Amino acid sequence: MKTIPRIIQKIREIYQTDQFIALHEPVFLGNEKKYVCDAIDSTFVSSVGAYVDQFEERLADFAGAKYAIAMVNGTAALHIALLLAGVEQNDEVITQPITFVATANAIAYLGAKPIFVDVDADTLGLSPTALRTFLETYCENQAGQCINQKSGKVIKACVPMHTFGHPCRIDEIVRICDEYGIVVVEDAAESLGSWYQGQHTGRFGKLGTFSFNGNKIITSGGGGAMITDEENLAKQAKHLTTTAKIPHRWEYAHDRIGYNYRMPNLNAALLVAQMENLPLLIEKKRLLAQKYQSFFQDLPYELMLEPPQASSNYWLNAIVCPSIEEKKQLLEETNQNRIMTRPLWKLMNHLAMFRESQTSPLPNASFLENRIVNIPSGLQGLV
Repeated sequence: MKTIPRIIQKIREIYQTDQFIALHEPVFLGNEKKYVCDAIDSTFVSSVGAYVDQFEERLADFAGAKYAIAMVNGTAALHIALLLAGVEQNDEVITQPITFVATANAIAYLGAKPIFVDVDADTLGLSPTALRTFLETYCENQAGQCINQKSGKVIKACVPMHTFGHPCRIDEIVRICDEYGIVVVEDAAESLGSWYQGQHTGRFGKLGTFSFNGNKIITSGGGGAMITDEENLAKQAKHLTTTAKIPHRWEYAHDRIGYNYRMPNLNAALLVAQMENLPLLIEKKRLLAQKYQSFFQDLPYELMLEPPQASSNYWLNAIVCPSIEEKKQLLEETNQNRIMTRPLWKLMNHLAMFRESQTSPLPNASFLENRIVNIPSGLQGLV
């Protein structure tokens, strides 16, 4: 039997259906409707309400952070985190070319420029080796700032992303960035429920951000959050995302340009219910990954596994195809058979708006762009 038909058969066997299989569907197991109806009955449906406070407390506790600030989506959370990291117009921010476009967009929102540095092949996240090589080649410290000798600009921050829920070598990245005075902002959008060296992702840098889009491990339809251990940053984040309104019982006064980024209470009600089942969802996703691992170990495809010292949530399972042609054929045949698969995002430096960005050699990212396919990773019918 040819390999791709075997893959199709195995996926249908796992999900026990001959119907369409999505890449990742939301799962609502518990109190979602109850809490949303409660929020509606309370009439507090917008950005003020008990469920917003509850969710922030539960997220901070789960991740081991002191503070969590809920926002409308992960992009908004990353935008605010970069602003609080001190990123300004004409600054530069190092990130990775393998990521969702929101990572690079958030940098651009501040008028800053992304620099793309290669990833590690085994984590899909920013490579500390490539990062150090880039900094040693182009940069030097001047008065406590990292200056890019090629552009003459300040490199203010670094945004590593934990791709598909697999932690990157974030401890090494933070150590390198500390040497150069670069603030680390973790894009943990996909990695809620992933740990590295016993610490939750998003907790290594000064700030971390999450997404609760409809395809994430837990969802509020749309939603995001920022976490930090610094009280001052948490207070600033809450103030800025509430249009920078000065607290008062009836007057409307604002002390700086702010953003209407706070999460509505309706969305937070969904997330409070989703958080109640998060440990179960992580357990089931790891079991799904084990089934895939057992199946693919005898095939000419490499399933991306959690890195050493890591515990991944396996948000999206990814396989590395043996060739570009095999990747194209796999995408064609699975989707023709109503099994949703997708390729890796186009590298950020290949997108029109970022083509002029400074980019280090990308041997790993380029290889992976041509060979990775995401396969169904949702829990529909499995919980």
